[in-house]
Amino acid sequence: MENIVIKIREKSGFIIDMDGVIYHGNKLLPGVNEFLGWLEESGKQYLFLTNASQRTPKELHEKLERLGINVGEEHFYTSALATAGFLTSQKPDGSAFIIGDAGLINALYSVGYTTNNINPDYVVVGDTSSYNFEKIELAVNLVLRGAKLIGTNPDISGPVENGITPSVKALIAPIEIASGKKAYFVGKPNPLMMRIALKKLGVKREDAIVIGDRMDTDIRCGLESEIDTLLVLSGITSRAEIDNFPYRPRYILSGVIDLIQ
Repeated sequence: MENIVIKIREKSGFIIDMDGVIYHGNKLLPGVNEFLGWLEESGKQYLFLTNASQRTPKELHEKLERLGINVGEEHFYTSALATAGFLTSQKPDGSAFIIGDAGLINALYSVGYTTNNINPDYVVVGDTSSYNFEKIELAVNLVLRGAKLIGTNPDISGPVENGITPSVKALIAPIEIASGKKAYFVGKPNPLMMRIALKKLGVKREDAIVIGDRMDTDIRCGLESEIDTLLVLSGITSRAEIDNFPYRPRYILSGVIDLIQ
């Protein structure tokens, strides 16, 4: 393991998932304080790249602050921001029916999008706990009338303190099934997220590493972007589940704590 740690620590750019890597719900994972301290002291470039769309960068900053970590807002990038960027590149100043929380709503407002539950250009679904039958029914009919269906990320579930919680792919499935239309997902493993991350970090892909807990999003996204990958076993994916996938991460560790011990 020592050789693996040395190789990882030589990287200059770190693209880091949050849920399952940094915390579970409101519980900080072991070694995170020391790992982030090492990143800062070593002058490493790092970006928290999360598929979770509920929170704004300011809210993510404040959440880590409550957990005892002070990281500037510039170190956060979410699937909600990526979705807003994608939609405005496709149709500037459009409108959307949004099933999602503040992070997604604010991201779309920030690029000039308006909410519309009559004839929107898009139906956009993000992570949310405010999910009900009425919203599903309306979304289905809007899609049938021509709105394009967009998901902020293709995660089926995400880790929380007491287990897992349904994520966007699970939430959007009833709309896909009832409307017969497939959603386009912007977040990881869409390589768009990785290209944005590298630009923000200002590093070459050869000098970067993706740290995540999911084989189907984090690791796949890194592989498809030709960036080295580190799977940590502190989140969704267990060691036994790795063989269920036709690809492997470059490195595997128990958690970020292994990088500073």
